[in-house]
Amino acid sequence: MKHIALLSTIGVLASTGSVCHADEVTHWSGMVQQSIRVNGGPPCPIGRAIAMTHAAMFEAFNSIDRSHTPYIAYVSAPTGASPEAAISAACHAVLVHVYPAQASTFNDELDDRLDLIPDGQAKTDGIAVGVAAAAQIITARASDGSDNSTPYTFGTNPGDYRTPEDLPSDTAPFSPNWGLTTPFAMTHPTQFRRPGPAGFWNMNALLRSRAYADNFNEVKSYGSRNSTTRTSDQTDIAFFWANDVNATYKPPGHLLSITTEISNQQGLSLAENARLFGLVGLAMGDAGVVAWDMKYLTNVDLWRPITGIRNGAIDNNSRTVADPAWLPLNTFTPPFPAWVSGHATFGAAHAGVLREFFGTDNVTFTATSEDPFYADLYPGQTPPARTFNRFTDAAWENALSRIYLGVHWRFDAVDGNISGLSLGQYIARNYFQPVCIADFNADGNIDFRDFFSFLAAFFANDDAADVNNDSVVNVLDFFDFLDAYFTGC
Repeated sequence: MKHIALLSTIGVLASTGSVCHADEVTHWSGMVQQSIRVNGGPPCPIGRAIAMTHAAMFEAFNSIDRSHTPYIAYVSAPTGASPEAAISAACHAVLVHVYPAQASTFNDELDDRLDLIPDGQAKTDGIAVGVAAAAQIITARASDGSDNSTPYTFGTNPGDYRTPEDLPSDTAPFSPNWGLTTPFAMTHPTQFRRPGPAGFWNMNALLRSRAYADNFNEVKSYGSRNSTTRTSDQTDIAFFWANDVNATYKPPGHLLSITTEISNQQGLSLAENARLFGLVGLAMGDAGVVAWDMKYLTNVDLWRPITGIRNGAIDNNSRTVADPAWLPLNTFTPPFPAWVSGHATFGAAHAGVLREFFGTDNVTFTATSEDPFYADLYPGQTPPARTFNRFTDAAWENALSRIYLGVHWRFDAVDGNISGLSLGQYIARNYFQPVCIADFNADGNIDFRDFFSFLAAFFANDDAADVNNDSVVNVLDFFDFLDAYFTGC
């Protein structure tokens, strides 16, 4: 109960703080985090909710701004429509769809945010844009396979995933079919699949390998509940990144919170936040698909350290010694296979987006955590923030934290980190790109069809021909379009 009360206080403080510093994107992102605290659950559905809400906010803003390529398609946006109203309406609609039990909370929040916008046509039009953008996202995800409830079949051989011994024996594995879910951005769920833990696809060969023994002995020592090897800073790292328990914003929500902290530290604009949080959202949605594909849909559904260490006598590896009473630092082991680490994949995908968005990895930032066990390490104090000089440093620390917590092997961390970073970079390089005004049809090509489409819009005095975004269609737009068309963007 102490932890629930603490987390409730953190949630209130986070919400209050967001009002002081937030624009509409970061405010509603805070509402998404709060909805996660209330709903709880495993990381993959949370990643999906984050992707849908933040993609909807981007699509709503961008349908008015039209400075970047849309996620699905621009929705109709009259000139002068309020982007703040559009963002609010978009996130609200998706949140009500994803978390209907919290609808009354979301309705009240929408009313409060819209009260800050003057009544009038701009507000009315902005709401309509947001509702349309949300509907587009909801429709696109209606048959994405996320509701696949096919039961998991446990393996019976050494190395095969078993329900971790620190959980009730009837605990069902979380999200065993998530790797089959339609990706948000990837071309295929296996796009960033790694070549097996330590390069092994055969379980027996993996267990007999020196790499497995090295992984075994590392986590046995550093991840033990009573470790004499783990440093106090490594214990801090373990719990700082954990957020495994319900009533926290969970690992994907933690990364959202860090994005807000970085946005505030960097002074990003509403337009920059719409794009950045949209990209981070897509990364959170697909990171779950990447990791859960490898967890469940390969030949290696690998047991967790607590199972492997307690059963070291049957792994056919002379370099490992069983400890039947071994316990991880964490109070429980998450109920899904070890390889690869979801934390590592989500964290690195986040870093990949940030590195591409800012054009450099070398950004110093400070981040906080609301994990209650991290707070327990500092009784009577505010748990300290952690400072990083590179985005990838934070991601790698996130990955290593699972070893110190005793719930993952090192190759889980390594492969999740590699796949996640590639995913984040891929998304940031291929989605929400600046629009070339000569690509009038927004199909990625500049050809005669764009020229004639522009002329048709120009002579019809259509707002679409306002390529310089000055709210007037005139000869300046004509010459700006010609210049871009003949010189390239």
